[in-house]
Amino acid sequence: MKLTPSTSLAAIAVIGIGGFAVGRISAPSGGEESGVALAEDRGPSARGTARGDGRAAAGGARQTRSANRPDSRPAERGGDRLGRLENIVRGENALDRGRAMLAFIDQLGPNDMEEAVAHFRSLGLTENRFGEYAMLLTAWAEMDPVAALAYATTNTGGAFATNTVLTAWAGRDAEAAIAWASQNHQGDGANPHMAGIIQGIAGSDPLRATQLLTEMPFSRERGTALAALLPHLIQQGPDAARIWVAGLTDERLRDGAMVRLAEQLASTDPAGTAKWLIDNPGQASRERLNNVFDTWARQDRAAATAYFNSLPPGETRSNALRGVVSAVATSDPQEAAAMLNRHSGDVTDGVVRNFVWRSFGSDPSIAASHIGMISDPGMRDEMYRRTLTGWLRNDPATATSWIRSNPVPPTVLEEMNRRINEAQQRQQ
Repeated sequence: MKLTPSTSLAAIAVIGIGGFAVGRISAPSGGEESGVALAEDRGPSARGTARGDGRAAAGGARQTRSANRPDSRPAERGGDRLGRLENIVRGENALDRGRAMLAFIDQLGPNDMEEAVAHFRSLGLTENRFGEYAMLLTAWAEMDPVAALAYATTNTGGAFATNTVLTAWAGRDAEAAIAWASQNHQGDGANPHMAGIIQGIAGSDPLRATQLLTEMPFSRERGTALAALLPHLIQQGPDAARIWVAGLTDERLRDGAMVRLAEQLASTDPAGTAKWLIDNPGQASRERLNNVFDTWARQDRAAATAYFNSLPPGETRSNALRGVVSAVATSDPQEAAAMLNRHSGDVTDGVVRNFVWRSFGSDPSIAASHIGMISDPGMRDEMYRRTLTGWLRNDPATATSWIRSNPVPPTVLEEMNRRINEAQQRQQ
């Protein structure tokens, strides 16, 4: 099979996603496959096989594409071909592996694909070879998407293979892929096939992708589809992406999109993202505002602090302080502690908790000394347990001295003393 330009681009993309981390393929032991692929490939899919009417959805395009393709080079027998595939997959150099896979795929025809994919899966895939796996599936989708989907839905237990094929198919014939997805889904829940299709058309037809997304009910599948669409919207610019989110009429989908978009825009446009969240109070603002201010303060502490100082008292201001304190505590625990004191009226349990987490690595003493500021007894005691246990493990002498010289809740003190005694007995 000679890859078309669109298939070649898809193949190159999956190399970038899955191929550059160096790793080994280990043969199965004890009858179990190794690696992340197990999550994708264990057992038959609960969705069953592709029905015959799915083949009709492909129309004549598949037959036209497949008619002129050789099955394989006559000089290379199946065993030799599969041996070459295994040698490629076991290669350590990602670039060499990718080039060799493209050359290998160029010599395959429609009737070779199932054998090649099945042999690849039998090797015991690791996550560092998912790029090559996707290349094979994408090539099969170019030649015969319905056959590829029939294999995927019958032989794989997760969504990776099916979505990879649907992504490639939708990129060149979206409506045929949508028809197949509709015909091969039953029930009222979200159609699990739509995520792959949305990913396939997100760049070329974001309006159609948005329509398909908004038609999906709240579900994990809708979250997957949203994650696939957002990067293409961000490429149009932060303002365009925010306008797109504002146009969503499903409140839950809009909140989810704001949360994800804020997370992605924080590093490139922290000021604009902070303002956007503050101007649109809700779930996204509560969940992401502190992270945005954390990122912003790492880039420009003065600007982030000035924005925080301009905010009126309330939850938003406290969330902003939480982010700034988190950023400062990582590199300068003393200054972060001074901020807690200067803005004591804005300090919440979440602010203190983040301070403790971030300052502990460089100054465990100052971190432990501020745990008592947490007002919730359960959260306070749990922070003491986690912090002091870690400190005892890393520096038992200093931690023991601090515990015996500072006020600690009685139940926590009892537990820490037991740990100290057990450690001393083991040393005797």
